[in-house]
Amino acid sequence: MNSDTGAARSATSDVVIIGGGHNGLVAAAYLARAGRRVQVLERLDHVGGAAVSAHAFEGVDARLSRYSYLVSLLPGRIVEDLGARVRLVRRRYSSYTPDPEAGGRIGLLIGPPSTFDSVGAASDEAGFEAFYQRCRALTSRMWPTLLRPLSTRDEARRHVGDDVAWHLMVDEPIGHAITAAVSNDLVRGVMATDALIGTFARLNDPALPQNICFLYHLLGGGTGDWDVPIGGMGAVSGALAAAATGYGAEIICDAEVYAINPDGEVRYRRDGRDHRVHAGHILSNVTPTVLATLLGEPAPAQAPGAQVKVNLMLQRLPRLHDQTVSPEQAFGGTFHINETYRQLDTAYTRADHGVVPDPLPCEIYCHSLTDPTILSDSLRASGAQTLTVFGLHTPHTLVSAGDPDRLRDTLTSAVLNSLNSVLAEPIQDVLMQDSAGRLCIEAKTTADLEHSLGMTAGNIFHGALSWPFVENDEPLDTPARRWGVATPHDRILLCGSGSRRGGAVSGIGGHNAAMAVLEM
Repeated sequence: MNSDTGAARSATSDVVIIGGGHNGLVAAAYLARAGRRVQVLERLDHVGGAAVSAHAFEGVDARLSRYSYLVSLLPGRIVEDLGARVRLVRRRYSSYTPDPEAGGRIGLLIGPPSTFDSVGAASDEAGFEAFYQRCRALTSRMWPTLLRPLSTRDEARRHVGDDVAWHLMVDEPIGHAITAAVSNDLVRGVMATDALIGTFARLNDPALPQNICFLYHLLGGGTGDWDVPIGGMGAVSGALAAAATGYGAEIICDAEVYAINPDGEVRYRRDGRDHRVHAGHILSNVTPTVLATLLGEPAPAQAPGAQVKVNLMLQRLPRLHDQTVSPEQAFGGTFHINETYRQLDTAYTRADHGVVPDPLPCEIYCHSLTDPTILSDSLRASGAQTLTVFGLHTPHTLVSAGDPDRLRDTLTSAVLNSLNSVLAEPIQDVLMQDSAGRLCIEAKTTADLEHSLGMTAGNIFHGALSWPFVENDEPLDTPARRWGVATPHDRILLCGSGSRRGGAVSGIGGHNAAMAVLEM
């Protein structure tokens, strides 16, 4: 050992959790509450993973949700069980979508009130409502099962009890159901985007990754509502960390885990020293690829990420071409840009051929309209607002094929150009400047997620999403398998987004890993 590292220090614990993201914090809180000795080892100098807030722009007193930004899949039961002070609030509007064929002069506002007739889609309103009512027949029944041991496919279908809803969402490509329900291309696109967030697929892909993505986006609370966390995403992680430490879990930051073994030994570096800790169980809150690397095993195949996120700080909301909708209404929900059904399919084709889509399908969310607490008093008084723009169909293969910095600039321009195509003024004209005179624009590509957060290939779900049930012939003979957190090693369990029902800010992976440990 090098003399500058000092002697290795050893310790023991009941459970060691690798990664202090929100799932790791949930697992730590549950296990510590049950009396287990728990250590959380976090590589960065703070916990939260992708669920963090930050002052992204120098000299601008606004706490932006830097990576993840809305909450739908976090069960209220987890918050209540742990006594976590998490506050969520509903947005006033669901969405607004300017019609790109009309240059944004007309658009579709989804309630209240809804304005289907404004884009010539009045005849689709009934089909739109019937489609989502049918989806809720499945999601309302399946939502409570996510905090229970896994069911088989046949058991889940019987539990749902609606074969039409099951066929629509599980058996056939979701594109078929959408095009059968409505005829307007813009309305179809509004419905289709939930199948493509962070997932690079066609709407008619027979392998159905888009269906799984669609299901999770509509599953939260059984209704699919996406809420704003008061104080930003960092407030969510902060509340979960406070709960974990309150129950006695030890959280160690700046701890870089570099090796683990199936016998329960974890090695990490901190403060220039090597440390070893032996645990009865190791919970992995890192991607399956990172876990394999720590074990010295071959990395599994993993689906790449497929999104770009751009954070903006505005002096005020931009003006719209559509005079029937106020900016506060348009940005009060999800603002869809160039996301008609045909545009989404064309964008996939271009990206699949290695070309950045033009126009780039995007959707926008304005945190500060619903929760102004993330802004200082002076920013609130000035009318300043935050915008988060999420671009679809930008797979990690685009990044890996060239210079990441150059591609970040290209994707940022694509996002701004797409936004400007439906605005009455360039977004650049209302951007704030930081204290150094730079425009307040922060872009996060899949390469940034991989480098900063260890998300392999920039996949926000730690890999391909999976159905919240198992196939009929899959074994459920151990606690880890029953809870969907098993690895090939008995002492090592998944507890993050890579678990069977992980993905998004939910805490479900952490809860289910803790339940499996407590059954062992």
